[in-house]
Amino acid sequence: MDTKIAIITPFAAMRQIAQDVVNERSDEWPEGIQVVMGDLGDGLQQAYQAIAQGAEVIISRGGTASLISSQIELPVVEIQVTAFDILRALKQVSGQTKKVGVAGFRNVIYGCEDFGEIWGIALQEITLENEQGALEKIMAAKDQGINVIIGDAISIKLAGQYGLQGILIQSGKDAIYKAIKQAQQISRVRSKEQARSELLHTIINSSTDGILAVDEQSRITILNPVAEDVFHLRAEEVLGRNVGDVIPNTRLPAIVACGDAEIGDIQKIGNRVIATKRVPIKLSGQVVGAIANFQDVTQLQRYEQRVRQKLYDKGLVAKFTLEQVIGGSAVMADIKKRAIQYAAADSTVLITGESGTGKELLAQSIHNLGQRSSGPFVAVNCAALPENLLESELFGYEEGAFTGAKKGGKAGLCELAHGGTLLLDEVGEMPLTLQARLLRVLQEKEVMRLGGDGVIPVDIRIIAATNQDLLQLIQERRFRNDLYYRLDILRLHVPSLRERKEDIPMLVDYFLHKHTMLKSGVAFSEAAIDRLKQYQWPGNIRELANIMERTLLLFEGPIITEEIIGTVLRETAGRGSHPDTEKKLLKVQEMETIYTVLQEENYNYCRTAERLGINRTTLWRKLRSQQSSK
Repeated sequence: MDTKIAIITPFAAMRQIAQDVVNERSDEWPEGIQVVMGDLGDGLQQAYQAIAQGAEVIISRGGTASLISSQIELPVVEIQVTAFDILRALKQVSGQTKKVGVAGFRNVIYGCEDFGEIWGIALQEITLENEQGALEKIMAAKDQGINVIIGDAISIKLAGQYGLQGILIQSGKDAIYKAIKQAQQISRVRSKEQARSELLHTIINSSTDGILAVDEQSRITILNPVAEDVFHLRAEEVLGRNVGDVIPNTRLPAIVACGDAEIGDIQKIGNRVIATKRVPIKLSGQVVGAIANFQDVTQLQRYEQRVRQKLYDKGLVAKFTLEQVIGGSAVMADIKKRAIQYAAADSTVLITGESGTGKELLAQSIHNLGQRSSGPFVAVNCAALPENLLESELFGYEEGAFTGAKKGGKAGLCELAHGGTLLLDEVGEMPLTLQARLLRVLQEKEVMRLGGDGVIPVDIRIIAATNQDLLQLIQERRFRNDLYYRLDILRLHVPSLRERKEDIPMLVDYFLHKHTMLKSGVAFSEAAIDRLKQYQWPGNIRELANIMERTLLLFEGPIITEEIIGTVLRETAGRGSHPDTEKKLLKVQEMETIYTVLQEENYNYCRTAERLGINRTTLWRKLRSQQSSK
């Protein structure tokens, strides 16, 4: 059992009484109770030893209790000298005694003269203040004709030295019992306060926010580890110092003076942007201090991004780098150079070029080269989704925003791209209504979900890609000119493959290595490469990749000849023109979207049609058309 309470008695008889109380009522003391003897200085040493053994409350009497209380910070409970204790001592005074002195510390003898009147004895209080002055007081009492001293242990000892009768004031079991019960209550309250203090200490020190507190004199009382890092200070060096001497231009003394809170203050400390909240600490309506809470805005954004990516883990990663942009022509060298320059900035990039030229690959390369490379890369094809679905995908929606909306709502792609890059592929196909909402995201850096009533701040870089002439779309009133100028800050035009045919050998070599699993040890003849250069490549690199894969699958090697390439190209031409191919690709994407929404809505055709922004008849027609084409 751990010792929680120590009883330090000034004399042996009292120690025995205290031990008897402890033993007789042991069932009432779940805390360990230690009983030792020590008067004044010896008692103080016993108190130090008890503290070392885990004591939380000290019990003692008289001068010993006063001395211990003045030297240690633990609570000290005094064994009260009761009227019965004094009366028991007075009963021992002989009838011939004419003058009696009651000697002791004020906390023991205060009011004893009144007992003399009741008992018919002349009593004189002899108040002792310390052990050194006790001898002088007893000597003076003897000179005044006092021949009996009633008091505590030190008084009786000195009285005997000068031939005076000494009668010890004993403490009864009831007084000791009451002291132990009081000490028990103090110990329990202290334990609760220590637990509460430890909880508060843990909360403050584990907080991701910086916390700085001062008292009514503006002296620092709390400086947690995050605040130490923010201000480059050490708590042990500044606690107790005036905050104005440690942190220049601090507003905390003003908060203590005026008693008003300041919330939402943004300040720059070093290279950090800090959101600060300052609040006065009031007790019974009086300001007794102030506390400042510091939040590192950049760190908050990092935490927010981690949470968002954990909640919406969709593999939002840019896989390609600039090394995978194949081409040694002068035009491609210039594009790569500008891509590196653009990656160092954070402005919007507009990438133009025909379909299949590698615009998304270039966008991913810019993302991976830039300062947002550790953030998400989110791509959306604006041509593949109907307006209603594109809106909910881009901006998200709240629960109940429309029939079939997911419980709890859904974050949009703009939110998912927070801290990273959002690629808007085929941005020229975006409906005008959504263009207006996108413009707000670009200007205000915030987004509002469908059905929501609050804005969500987002930090994203926009890269837009298109195979259309946006200026022509503006003239046709199909694209907003204000959005165009917000997108066209940094421009990259990716040339078609027919404009850089000198890169075809490098691309052929790249695809040969990529498809070694299909067929290894294959080479293209020079005539075959020349034939590839003569082709106009309406589908650009995407078409070349298709031709390469088909050739390797259908023809035996080891040399791919001009005749083989000619055969494959004629088959490709027989499959239809490039615009038709593009239409087929879009048709495939459209049907993939329809089936995805159907699954999400548990094949409820009404809700599916509503989310897709089409009527139910159109949905049935598209599904029947898909079935009949199989």
